[in-house]
Amino acid sequence: MPDYHIAQINIARMLAPLTDPVMADFVNNIDRINAIAEQSAGFVWRLQTDEGDATALRVFDDEWLIVNMSMWASVDALFDYTYKSDHVEIYRRRRDWFSKMDSHHMAMWWVPADQTPTTDDARKKLAYIDAYGPTPHAFTFKQRFTVAEMLASD
Repeated sequence: MPDYHIAQINIARMLAPLTDPVMADFVNNIDRINAIAEQSAGFVWRLQTDEGDATALRVFDDEWLIVNMSMWASVDALFDYTYKSDHVEIYRRRRDWFSKMDSHHMAMWWVPADQTPTTDDARKKLAYIDAYGPTPHAFTFKQRFTVAEMLASD
């Protein structure tokens, strides 16, 4: 069986433009939090522009949605970065900068290690999890699936 990595997307609807003072603490921490990710065990890749982050990318038809995509060696590596690193301080403050979403804002899925997920893949995974809930094809931290379960469900 080939090696797989876990891909993830999370989206957030901003309360104001990135240039607004309301968003200043978020914007001022982007580089630091991205550096923590890149130095974390199990980090593989993250979506970014030439500026070094993905805040300028509009992947959805909503100009207020920003996207974060990354790939990790395992779900546990992503979990440790998300909830056990300094990233958690920013995560806890998310309501300072972002509105509550009515749909899923995060999805994970397995990707062959020699491939990089696309934003189109990510949009489809979020739509899939909204339509069907967590399955081996798109899931969350609360309901995880293994590569073997994904392959068995094809």
